[in-house]
Amino acid sequence: MSVRTSRTRPITVAATVVVAALSLAACNDNGDIGDIATSTGPSLRATAPASPAAPTSVGAAGKTPAAVPKTPAPMTSAPAAPAAPSAPAAPTTCQAANTKTVAAPLNRPVNHLLLTVTNTGPVTCYLHGYPAVRFGEDQSVPPVIAESKPQAVVTLKPGESGYASVDLSSTDGTNGSNGRTATSLVVYFRGPSGSGSVGAGAHPSLPEKGVYVDDSLKVTYWQQSLDDATSW
Repeated sequence: MSVRTSRTRPITVAATVVVAALSLAACNDNGDIGDIATSTGPSLRATAPASPAAPTSVGAAGKTPAAVPKTPAPMTSAPAAPAAPSAPAAPTTCQAANTKTVAAPLNRPVNHLLLTVTNTGPVTCYLHGYPAVRFGEDQSVPPVIAESKPQAVVTLKPGESGYASVDLSSTDGTNGSNGRTATSLVVYFRGPSGSGSVGAGAHPSLPEKGVYVDDSLKVTYWQQSLDDATSW
């Protein structure tokens, strides 16, 4: 009987200890130990580090420097090449359309009329041969003085002038016939061949009283200088 009693007590004590341990664990679940762990131990939660703020460039005296200007974009195309100079226009034939003709009586030699032709065009022109002149209602043109032919064709640059003289009548009246007074004049220009005429005729004015002409009427070739024209 005593033996059974001695075995039962240790078991009872052990059961009591287990119950006490379970009670203590229940208290821990209520938060007492958890609060201590939270207040005294390091946090077990992993916190991601905050991203560092982008650095701000600060200039002298704490001022932000001015923005750096952008580099200009390179040219996408090469500059246009300068236009090649145009070739000068070729010389042409002097005629009424590109010249001005003036007729003026000469005191010396007497009974002579000076024709002055000025190039009014933009290019050089050539005075070929001699002028074909027609006074009033004449149906023919006077002949040329053969000895007055120049060695080269008369060349007129823009603004330059060429000359010819007209022997209107005989000075002594012995060789002249069919004398008359002319109040109008037409001057025709010859082409490179020397025959025929090119373009319309020029109509230079004559003195108001007209000029006296007879059948001895003749002309010189076109001359480069005034002196050559008046020497016949």
